Amino acid sequence: MSQTPSPTASTPPRVDYQTHPSQYRHWKLTFEGPVATLAADFDENAGLRPGYKLKLNSYDLGVDIELNDAVNRIRFEHPEVRTVVVTSAKDKVFCSGANIFMLGVSSHAWKVNFCKFTNETRNGFEDSSRTSGLKFLAAVNGACAGGGYELALACDEILLVDDRNSAVSLPEVPLLGVLPGTGGLTRVTDKRHVRHDLADIFCTTTEGVRGQKAKDWRLVDDIAKPAQFAARVQERALELAKQSDRPASAKGVALTPLARSIEADALRYSHVTIEIDRARRVATFTVKGPDARSGAQPRDIAAIEAAGAAWYPLALARELEDAILSMRTNELDIGTWLVKTQGEAAAVLEMDRVLLAHKDHWLVRETIGLLRRTFSRLDVSSRSLFALIQPGSCFAGTLLELALACDRSYHLALPDDADKAPKITVGDTNFGLYPMVTGQSRLGRRFYDEQPALEAVRAVSQDTAKGQAGQALDADAALALGLVTSAPDDIDWADETRIAIEERVAMSPDALTGMEANLRFNGPENMFTRVFGRLTAWQNWIFQRPNAVGEKGALKVYGKGDKAAFDWNRV
Repeated sequence: MSQTPSPTASTPPRVDYQTHPSQYRHWKLTFEGPVATLAADFDENAGLRPGYKLKLNSYDLGVDIELNDAVNRIRFEHPEVRTVVVTSAKDKVFCSGANIFMLGVSSHAWKVNFCKFTNETRNGFEDSSRTSGLKFLAAVNGACAGGGYELALACDEILLVDDRNSAVSLPEVPLLGVLPGTGGLTRVTDKRHVRHDLADIFCTTTEGVRGQKAKDWRLVDDIAKPAQFAARVQERALELAKQSDRPASAKGVALTPLARSIEADALRYSHVTIEIDRARRVATFTVKGPDARSGAQPRDIAAIEAAGAAWYPLALARELEDAILSMRTNELDIGTWLVKTQGEAAAVLEMDRVLLAHKDHWLVRETIGLLRRTFSRLDVSSRSLFALIQPGSCFAGTLLELALACDRSYHLALPDDADKAPKITVGDTNFGLYPMVTGQSRLGRRFYDEQPALEAVRAVSQDTAKGQAGQALDADAALALGLVTSAPDDIDWADETRIAIEERVAMSPDALTGMEANLRFNGPENMFTRVFGRLTAWQNWIFQRPNAVGEKGALKVYGKGDKAAFDWNRV
């Protein structure tokens, strides 16, 4: 069970990303055959922080923590579900978006982290639709504004009730002086192909667009009169379900509570440990590899299903996801994360063999998906990431992705003790099983998809089809292939890594965040990279401008009866 230290009077309560349907305050989750319904019924008195009420189904981070949990439970606990209907349990309102008063009283860092998490949750809808056949239908049965419409946009289809009142809108620019923060502008153009002049009108109109015009402008897929709406939603949900191959008769896996201990300077899970050095402003993530004992790992589907949530890849993905989210939200001053592993490379590669052999089975596929999304959370975290490859490490295959995600990797060379020298191993999983949001593998990103470099790496990788284990690469071999940044020997290791970390910690966090995001995403652009890029560059900047958050900024005076006072200079 989780153990959480009590907050002091001067520190806000720690944000916990773990919850359960029995604890939900905002969503009602029901099941009927292949269709699950997520009904928004946000408790206005259950905001995550004081100072605002979640009226009109407006949401805060707590609402999205429940949403993320609910979708994961559908993925794993209900394999029979093929379509998720997202709708509202409130009369005449679907969702009015992020709570404006919450944004008004929140710090800049809180707003940006909130937007990042909501983006990841909505991107996860599209990831599941694309890779595991879980479809999403937005049944918009009332007013749908801002982040509410962005939630609908993340679904495969949007069905709007045609009652002459219900409208979809993105009113952030005219009403608040900011931008839609959860991919709204990007999905309107890139996904729904709304003509740019119509999108211009739509995004500068507070009242939104309703009925046939919303359909004609491609803002929604279809409309239905109130009397036919429920039947049309059910019909369309079942039609979407026919596109899915999720199994109707499979038994789900219960996502049992994480074994987790939260200490003042550490988070401890079964397979992940984070130790925080506050004086140095550094956190060390240590990931323990799978059990290396003979026969300890499941090798067939029956054994995997029997292991359930304790199956190592699934347990690791859940623990690492929780750790990343917790550190991002609760430890803003800890700007550098050191990534280590412990265990046997052979055990990691055996796990990978099982993953690849059964990757089309629904449970394995969902587990790979959760790992993929968790590694992507690491990619977009605004923290400096350094991998430390030391004796006892198991940076191999799936766990090598952790090092490949880092900004730098330091690999200890032991020229006089080859047996103890730490090694890394490239596996088949590193060539595309866990693509980044760019669609590239991290190896592809690393080498700009240049084939000579990739072929040189592939030549030493694991070949599952031939039953060959990958070549274990010491520091010199890894450095020669371009797989690590530096390979200091045991004489220089302590000083080189210490200096590198101290120099990094001393730099401007703002500049580092911008630099890291630019360098990490050097590959092809797509809708997902634009969503995150625009959040980072545009919304991040606009959220700090006086026109939005100054004393007379639009976001600050909203709801007070005052008119925003703008600085008319274009910047």
